[in-house]
Amino acid sequence: MWLSSALLLLSFPGCLSIQGPAFVRGPEQGSVTVRCRYSSRWQTNKKWWCRGASWSSCRILIRTTGSEKETKSGRLSIRDDQKNNSFQVTMEMLKQNDTDTYWCGIEKFGTDRGTRIKLTVYSVGKDTMSTSNQLSWSTIDSSADMVSSDLQKRTHYMLLVFVKVPALLILAGVVLWLKRSTQKVPEEWRHTLCSNLDSELLAKDISP
Repeated sequence: MWLSSALLLLSFPGCLSIQGPAFVRGPEQGSVTVRCRYSSRWQTNKKWWCRGASWSSCRILIRTTGSEKETKSGRLSIRDDQKNNSFQVTMEMLKQNDTDTYWCGIEKFGTDRGTRIKLTVYSVGKDTMSTSNQLSWSTIDSSADMVSSDLQKRTHYMLLVFVKVPALLILAGVVLWLKRSTQKVPEEWRHTLCSNLDSELLAKDISP
C-alpha cells in the first residue's frame, strides 16, 4: 500500500500538495492569470512557474522570494498570497508560441511539488477582421440605401418640375382651346345659315 502511494506521488508530483487548473486559454496580445492553491504547510516556501512538457526538465521562468511581494520578469509576474494559501502567475502580451505546458511549483527540500497546466493562446485576428468587414459592409449598404433614396427623391422632383407640371399645363390649355372652339363653331355656322337664308328670301322677294 505504501509503495503504491509512493509511486503515485512520483508520477504526479502535485498530488495532495498543490492544485491548479488543468487548462487555461488567453487571447493573442492579451493576458492570462493562473491561480494555484497549496497546502498551508508550504506558506513560506518559494513558489515558481515552469515551462516544459516534462516535469523533470522544465525551465523555471519566475519564482517568488518567499514573501507576499510581487516579482516581475519581462512579461511575467508572480505573487504569493500566503493568507489564502495560493499564488497567481500573470502572463502578458501573449504570443502564439506561448502555447505550451507549464507547471505551478513549490520549492522544498528534496523533491519539489508541482501541478501541470496547459496554456493555449488563441488568435483573435480573424474574428476581429470578420466583425470589421461585417460592420464596414453594413455601413456601405446603409450609405448606398441613403444615396439611392436621395436619388429617387431628386429624380421624382425633376420629373415633377420639368415634365409633369408642363404636361398638365399643356393638357389644360388644350382642353380650354377645345372648349372655346366648340363654342365658336356653332355660332359661325349660325351666322352662315342666317346669311344664306336672308339671301334666299331676298332673292324670292325681288324675283317677279
